[in-house]
Amino acid sequence: MPRGGSLLVVDPRYPAEAEAYRDKIRAFLGEHLPAGWKGVGALEHQAALHFTEEWRATLYDHGLLAASWPRQYGGGGLSPLEQVVVAEEFYRAGVPTGGPNDTFGIQMVGNTILQWGTDEQKQHFLPRILSGEDRWCQGYSEPGAGSDLASLATRAVLDGDEWVIDGQKTWTSVAQLANWIFVLARTNPDAPKHKGITFLLVPMDQPGVEVRPIRMMTGRSEFNETFFAGARTPKENVIGGVNAGWAVAMTLLGYERGEAAATFPIMFRGELDRLFDLARQNGAAADPLIRQRLAWCYAKVEIMRYLGMRTLTKFLAGAQPGPGESTFKLYWSEYHQVLTDLAVDILGAAALTPTGRTSSGFQADDVGAPNDSGSWTSTFLMSRAGTIYAGTSQVQRNIIGEMVLGLPKEPAAST
Repeated sequence: MPRGGSLLVVDPRYPAEAEAYRDKIRAFLGEHLPAGWKGVGALEHQAALHFTEEWRATLYDHGLLAASWPRQYGGGGLSPLEQVVVAEEFYRAGVPTGGPNDTFGIQMVGNTILQWGTDEQKQHFLPRILSGEDRWCQGYSEPGAGSDLASLATRAVLDGDEWVIDGQKTWTSVAQLANWIFVLARTNPDAPKHKGITFLLVPMDQPGVEVRPIRMMTGRSEFNETFFAGARTPKENVIGGVNAGWAVAMTLLGYERGEAAATFPIMFRGELDRLFDLARQNGAAADPLIRQRLAWCYAKVEIMRYLGMRTLTKFLAGAQPGPGESTFKLYWSEYHQVLTDLAVDILGAAALTPTGRTSSGFQADDVGAPNDSGSWTSTFLMSRAGTIYAGTSQVQRNIIGEMVLGLPKEPAAST
């Protein structure tokens, strides 16, 4: 894509060394997975949790839990291309890349500490993340500061050698399993709203931190509210400098969105193939309007594949995640709502009385999941949140317009 006089050339082919490494990962999977393995989606909920914990330990022992991290911190030291291969093969095999808190601990705050943290912070926190001693969740959104994150009201005041934190966060995924939370807090109320924010690392096992579950329409409670009432953290648990947390926060969101480029096109193509099978099985494929909608979804997934390749091309060239990753997040989240709408229409009356396993995924159901009404209706319900979490579609469009295309900022509402 032309920008700044240069052309980004996307090559869909993998070099020979990547395919050689792919063979190595497939051999690792063949050696360590149970005989007859069909994917974690084929397991009942408790069995899946047990497998995930054991699998996480296997990945840790073989340096594949944080494949991109330097070896000195317990990572795999893999090249960007090798990381892509691992992500692809793990998804195809239907195995997780870590435990339920590792998205926040490894992918998000761990990568952010690697980029912004001091040597002391890296040496202390990174090994504890990998060992599982520290399990993380995210303290960003608030009841009055979701889409407009910079309007957050949680306060942190320095009291001697500690920060004292008061306020509330919401949508804190898997906070019930975490013992640490990274928190955006306002440390200078007189500064412009983007300027007076600090990125803090806060222990949760202390008086003054309360976690309350939020029941979702799927019946699960993976989200929570988190309340701070005089919670404390040492003053050195600041990442990126006092009142300089906004840039750190944006780096972390880039990591949250960027790594999806490798696996999401594979994931959504596998999900679409399942829907093709369902439509054939129940006769819906005979309807020309259903076939037309399925063809639309097929075209969208192919476009997603090339969007992912574009993102991977930038990463493999050494670029850091940035505002351009909002394009990919906007695309997949809105596509997935259309796809799951179609799935419910294909199910017909069966969608009103779903039976079978309930999906545990935040996007498509896990590999190996049964192709039944329970899986599809729960995936449909979860897809409603896809255009909200990790930044709403409206926010993504603003980011793309202002920071990628260079358009004027949206006018602020008059007060």
